[in-house]
Amino acid sequence: MNNYSREQFDVLVVGGGPAGIAAAVRAAESGVRVGVVDENVVPGGQIWRGGPSEGPHSSDASSWLLRLKKAGVIVLCGKRVFHHPEAGVIMAEGLDDVWELSYRNLVLATGARERFLPFPGWTLPNVMGAGGLQALVKSGLPAQGKRVVVAGTGPLLLAVAAYLRQHGAEIPLICEQTSWRRLARFGMSLMSHPGKITQGLQLKRDIAGVPFEANSWIIAAHGEKALEGVTVSHAGRTGVIKCDYLACGFHLVPNTELAILLGCRTRNGYVQVNDLQQTTVEGILCAGEPTGIGGVDLALIEGQIAGLAATGRTSEAQALFPKRERFRRFARLLDATFCLRSELRSLPSPDTLICRCEDVPYSRLREHTSWRSAKLHTRCGMGPCQGRICGPATQFLFKWNPDSVRPPLFPARVELLAAQPQSIPEVTGEIQ
Repeated sequence: MNNYSREQFDVLVVGGGPAGIAAAVRAAESGVRVGVVDENVVPGGQIWRGGPSEGPHSSDASSWLLRLKKAGVIVLCGKRVFHHPEAGVIMAEGLDDVWELSYRNLVLATGARERFLPFPGWTLPNVMGAGGLQALVKSGLPAQGKRVVVAGTGPLLLAVAAYLRQHGAEIPLICEQTSWRRLARFGMSLMSHPGKITQGLQLKRDIAGVPFEANSWIIAAHGEKALEGVTVSHAGRTGVIKCDYLACGFHLVPNTELAILLGCRTRNGYVQVNDLQQTTVEGILCAGEPTGIGGVDLALIEGQIAGLAATGRTSEAQALFPKRERFRRFARLLDATFCLRSELRSLPSPDTLICRCEDVPYSRLREHTSWRSAKLHTRCGMGPCQGRICGPATQFLFKWNPDSVRPPLFPARVELLAAQPQSIPEVTGEIQ
């Protein structure tokens, strides 16, 4: 039996990224007992994974991580929440321990993950998410001398390309699927966001000389045992580029599974919250990407509002509303500029795997009209990732909506499920 521990908090935050840190700090500054649980080994999330010395928000990272330490927040890193046995309690697992975490107020700051769009060859080794490759390099993967094609959409591509280049990678091409016309309108709109202009100019300097093509996307990846090259579509023409890595980024998908398991209502794929970041379940708040993809600036503001609201400091939270709205306007601008074009739906070939866990190809999924039907007949979404990769892909390809979340949220060891057998509900009907 693993070590079993219990902790009680006035405010418990799930997620140690910018939104979670901001929420925990503002709540702890009220004098209540606050905890943060996060599956990463150190707080910071993806955006601050390299520590406070890296990235355009390094000063923010240093400030907030220092405030987190000074506020006396209890940080439980390397623990992944996998179950919600009863109201006011969640369960988390570590490498060799289990935690029963009780709370009076819960702030969900579970962040987002990358969206993967299938195309022939996307399962080859060294084809990966843009953020995923950046995280690996931050964790020690050598990039020196490697040829990396960066493709997808949005400003993240430029940030990843700049980071990889700083670490010795060669970037033969950045492929942006949106049009030059949309990019030009986006550039003009930045006049009302001077801080973003500064960041953009810095990125431009960091990737000076790197070829950039709009109206461009990957249509196939090639290689025997690993990636050797990619075929690129650009303005109706195709060409092949040799490379060691392909870093793809097609927007982010909010991690809403825990919120749904807790009974929080969602709308258009995001957790529904009121002005104080409160969900439809009393005592549960949500901040950051699960309420709408908006970046680190918006996440920090929403996290602060949630932390203040969780401790009854409503007036201080309301003072942040105008700033939040300003960042939300920028998020809407990003959505309008970098929406995915319909041509990307035609990328998979009949034998392209859509569900990597269960080896389900595109041809089998085309026979079905819903996520549930495909899941029942093909096992799509029933592998270890529980639909986290193929679910968003089928949402884009077929406009399907995954319709259920059941415990455990992640594959869990049997001994963990046996730790409190009376709290694990009997599963009937569809097998997960």
